[in-house]
Amino acid sequence: MALLIILVLVLVGLGLASLYRLLMLRRGGTAAILRVLPAKGGQGWRHGLIRYRENQLVFYKLTSLKFGADSTIRRLGIEVVDRRGPVGDEYDIMTDDIIVIAVSDGDGSYELALDRGSLAAFLSWVESRPSERIRRRPG
Repeated sequence: MALLIILVLVLVGLGLASLYRLLMLRRGGTAAILRVLPAKGGQGWRHGLIRYRENQLVFYKLTSLKFGADSTIRRLGIEVVDRRGPVGDEYDIMTDDIIVIAVSDGDGSYELALDRGSLAAFLSWVESRPSERIRRRPG
């Protein structure tokens, strides 16, 4: 009987975590596919949503039960390193309309796969960041 109660409590907990994640994802964002570098071949890609905040881009994986963002890229340190189309087995999850960009923020390197409209929004967000030189320094 105790085992059944524990099992029910675990299932209820998983159900509540899934519901919370679903509600978080339904608040909106931009569809994207992301992978953390280094990665081999077409491995490591994760479907999800990106949201733009003032100083960071946050990525939520569709299949995660984590309560917060799965990856965070800092806006001030971001650098677009490369741009390419899908290659090899990446066509299993992407189409020719997708553009893959490699970005780095000083803390990590990532590849983002975005459609043309989402790429334009991303590049606009990056290019409109405030310059480090015009930021006031305390004191």
